[in-house]
Amino acid sequence: MEASQKSAFIAIVGRPNVGKSSLLNRMLGTKVAIVSSKPQTTRTKITGILTEGDTQLVFVDTPGMHKPKNSLGKYMVRSISESVGGVDCCMLVVEPDREAGATELKLIEKFKEMDMPVILAINKIDTVKEKEQLMKQILSYSKLYDFQAIVPVSATDGNGIDELKSELKQQALEGGHFFEDDALTDQPERVLASEMIREKILRLCDKEIPHGIAVVIEKMKMREGKDILDIDATIYCERETHKRILIGKGGSMLKKISSFARQDMENFFDCKVYLQTWIKVKEDWRNSQQLMRNFGFDENDFK
Repeated sequence: MEASQKSAFIAIVGRPNVGKSSLLNRMLGTKVAIVSSKPQTTRTKITGILTEGDTQLVFVDTPGMHKPKNSLGKYMVRSISESVGGVDCCMLVVEPDREAGATELKLIEKFKEMDMPVILAINKIDTVKEKEQLMKQILSYSKLYDFQAIVPVSATDGNGIDELKSELKQQALEGGHFFEDDALTDQPERVLASEMIREKILRLCDKEIPHGIAVVIEKMKMREGKDILDIDATIYCERETHKRILIGKGGSMLKKISSFARQDMENFFDCKVYLQTWIKVKEDWRNSQQLMRNFGFDENDFK
């Protein structure tokens, strides 16, 4: 451990669908969190690790703050509270041309209770037509909390990303790095593989399939003597009608999901991937703590 090395744990928080995962992926230069046009895409705390020079930033990408409707929703909201409670700094992500609502105000109250250093990232500035409106929003938010910095940014085109990283690095403290300098995430490979499949489902079945899907990696093993990774995955849905949609006519949708997911896996794991997928129905699994445990969610978060 070098004395000059610094690190910071940073929670990325905000309402659903403001682009938290997209910002994380853009800062890391690769995809570790899934992205979808649907809100509440992120279910688990995906840790992204960025090491540049002597500074290491460890990001915790939380689910979007929302009112939970089931056991899965309660799990997601609890993970936000835990993330905010164990970091050095928070990055609050908001959209432009949108005043602070109940979600932002609730998070700001929590920041005040903890005297938490916070950087405000106003994402999606590529969609802003009137810069004057953006300045009004910056002024409005600056009255709500003493932010360390307010950075307009775009996860889509990268505008403002360097400035945002620079501000985040200011929050790093001396004490060494917690992960290897070439690490990108602390998530197990099985979790990353399952999330890649779930992302393709959310993108390809955007209108038909709600959030009632879970993906479990049953097998993940390198083929002996060959640079081929064999992965067996089971997709769980809540209804027979969803199963039919996921399979598609003549199996066309499942083939498409598997093909796109396999491409992501090969890029990330840097080897050939042989992916097999199956679909099973487990009705109302999002309200079953037993099934959620089986699907890899932490039972401590149900208490």
